[in-house]
Amino acid sequence: MAKKEVKKEELKEQEVEKSEPTPEEKYQLLKEDYDKLKDKYLRNVAEFENFRKRTLSEKSTWIKNATERLVLKVCDVLDNFERALSMDEKGKKKQFEAFKKGVLLIYSQLEDILKKEGVQKIAAMKEDFDPKYHEALSHIPSDYEENKVVAIIQNGYKMNDKLIRPALVAVSNGKKPEKKEKKK
Repeated sequence: MAKKEVKKEELKEQEVEKSEPTPEEKYQLLKEDYDKLKDKYLRNVAEFENFRKRTLSEKSTWIKNATERLVLKVCDVLDNFERALSMDEKGKKKQFEAFKKGVLLIYSQLEDILKKEGVQKIAAMKEDFDPKYHEALSHIPSDYEENKVVAIIQNGYKMNDKLIRPALVAVSNGKKPEKKEKKK
């Protein structure tokens, strides 16, 4: 009986030894896990890079399409300008009035297009100078109080409440010019 018990114990030890992997087997298992994780990581990096490129491409397409829509509207205005400029030389006075009326219609058409796109003209004349919206090109003497806009050199615009171009203005320095009398 003692021999059978010894053999059973030896068999159990051999089974324990067989179930426990050797260092080489552990290394191979870890290497396989590492290779799988590395492959998964590289695939995720490549997938993310493709996503980033696709997103940039879509974004640039959206921008181009938005610009295309605005350009088509402006093309209509350009066509109207061409019609206005193709007047005959006969009956100049009568045609000048028609020309003036046509240019005013084109001007209002352009204003409507810009308004629909969220563009607003910045109020400047006789307003207090505001460096957020106005760029002073000069200070001039005037009848207005100091720091009032007295001349607009170029209109400024906002688009969707974002400044896209400041108004170029002349600002009053508050000193009224004195009239010099001639000495006799």
